[in-house]
Amino acid sequence: MKRLMTTLMALGAAWTVSAETILLECEQFKNLGGWSIDSQFIDEMGSSYLLAHGLGKPVADATTTFEVKTAGRYNVYVRTKNWVYKWLPQGRGRADGAGAFKLSVNGVKLPNLLGWQGKGEWLWVKADDVTLKAGANTVAICDVNGFDGRCDAICFSTDSSDDVDPAGRPCLNWLDVRPFSAIACSGCTYDLCVVGGGIAGICTAISAARLGLKVALVQDRPVLGGANSSEVRVHLGGYQNLGPYPRLGDVVAEIGPKAGGNAQPAERYEDDRKLAAVKAEKNIDLFLNQRVTSVFTNEQGRINAVGAVHTRDGVHRRFAARLFADCTGDGTVGYLAGADYRLGRESRAETGEKDAVDVADRQILGASCQWYAERKKVKVIGEGGEGAKALTAEPLNRLTFPNEPWMIKFNEEAVDYALRGDWNWETGMNRDQLKDFETVRDYAMLVAYSNWNHVKNIGPRKAEFADAELVWLAYVAGKRETRRLMGDHILTYDDVFEERKYPDGTCCTTWAIDLHYPMPANQRNYDGEPFRSICTHDMHYPYPIPYRCFYSRNVPNLFMAGRDISVTHVALGTTRVMRTHGMMGEVVGMAASICKKRGCDPRGVYEKHLDELKALMTKGVGLGRPQPPQNYNCGACKFRKPTDNPHYKGGK
Repeated sequence: MKRLMTTLMALGAAWTVSAETILLECEQFKNLGGWSIDSQFIDEMGSSYLLAHGLGKPVADATTTFEVKTAGRYNVYVRTKNWVYKWLPQGRGRADGAGAFKLSVNGVKLPNLLGWQGKGEWLWVKADDVTLKAGANTVAICDVNGFDGRCDAICFSTDSSDDVDPAGRPCLNWLDVRPFSAIACSGCTYDLCVVGGGIAGICTAISAARLGLKVALVQDRPVLGGANSSEVRVHLGGYQNLGPYPRLGDVVAEIGPKAGGNAQPAERYEDDRKLAAVKAEKNIDLFLNQRVTSVFTNEQGRINAVGAVHTRDGVHRRFAARLFADCTGDGTVGYLAGADYRLGRESRAETGEKDAVDVADRQILGASCQWYAERKKVKVIGEGGEGAKALTAEPLNRLTFPNEPWMIKFNEEAVDYALRGDWNWETGMNRDQLKDFETVRDYAMLVAYSNWNHVKNIGPRKAEFADAELVWLAYVAGKRETRRLMGDHILTYDDVFEERKYPDGTCCTTWAIDLHYPMPANQRNYDGEPFRSICTHDMHYPYPIPYRCFYSRNVPNLFMAGRDISVTHVALGTTRVMRTHGMMGEVVGMAASICKKRGCDPRGVYEKHLDELKALMTKGVGLGRPQPPQNYNCGACKFRKPTDNPHYKGGK
């Protein structure tokens, strides 16, 4: 079997390795049923996979057909994971696992339960052996309990060895041996390749496109918006359209939803509004579901192209451009290109910031999987005199929630009797959110389920929630902080609070210095694996971020916009909200247009063409049409009167 898995590592999805071995990549199934494609962890475990995110209710089967050349008896293997194992007490058995599923082949369900094997790692598990006919065969993945079972790949083989390699990783390496499909503009390279389709990336692309650049916008999810999409559901934060350049924010207004609120119904986040704004720009080519996994540089460290894999079909593409903008949040492009970056908290001795820690460490702001529940009106049989109309009763099991042995035990100090898990449901502050992010996300889901179990089934207030049902829990986690790419200027706390005036000030940051920490009682009760947070706010006046924070100091043609710009951990507390990100993107798009016009790199805009950038920021790139007001979640900045604040009247 080890030999088989080594062979598969060099081959692709739904490939026939020989007449006796067939590999199916589950994300390529023809009918996904109720399963979702989860592509967040390609860098960790090597592939997209299917996730049965049913909130405790089994999802519909995922099905596909495949061709067999030689009829016969085949062993069936799946690549899967016991996702709750890390938090189970030692000695707990298979019945304690979440995420169980079975396979059905040619309409016959195989008896073995899958998804509970292993110790929290991805591994190949033998499902059974089956007889396959020559020609078309069918396979279905059948969810059992709706609690996030996951299946990456299925292998049919006549190899009878049981020597399964638990470290087998066939699902990324095969992409590396496939030829690239080069993507370019009319036979040439793009002017600007923007990687990341959150608010920062969208605004970067639109700004550059309106100023005449041909832009590739590469996004690794099926929707645009990042944390402000229906997948994550965080509302926009911060003010926009302030001095010294009040037109910065016009593009944000064009794509921003008219209503705010975290963890709200999907339509609140207006995914279609963002998509329509991008598609309206003739100079933007949009590529969804494209995960950038490689970067190509020359001897001078310039990026020539990025390589991406399609998260469903597995096709590997290369996007060539003269300029690049890293709007990934994780600083992925910069990291792969060798850009200088920081991760974690700097010491006070290094930065001089009063809010910095005594000794540098790797703690960062956490990630959130928000959730919400709704109260349902349960109809009953009507009572009354003759002719009274009977009402149809809703099944009461609709409002129950499973009490599973793998759920974490809560007490009255830890439980949150609420219908919504908001921003302060936060995990991963003490973990590596780049190398171990699947664990961070899985723990966020586990504690949400466990809390709701206590609310519904165990706690003394359960009667208050008898008519409540968990209806949404994000499986795409919203990150706040990972890598920060270093520019020619690193924004600090003192820059903001001393209101240091730099000649290249751009858009204003208006959010407080908002730093998150583990809730002390929560950290104490859960052995250093907290899932609730507290925050501190240091209020300040609107502060223009220097342009030099928006490009890499050592990768010559790399911009950045979003939470991966050049700031300290403390200063990130004010720059990390999405309206501010969008305005950064508008500035980067403008600077990119100057780079093309003047034949310079991002640093050259600061050194030789700063007045030209200021002129563009003064004019803006908005459509000039009225947009719905977005008077929500603006922050708690200390505003002065315009006459008191030089930033409002165009001060440098």
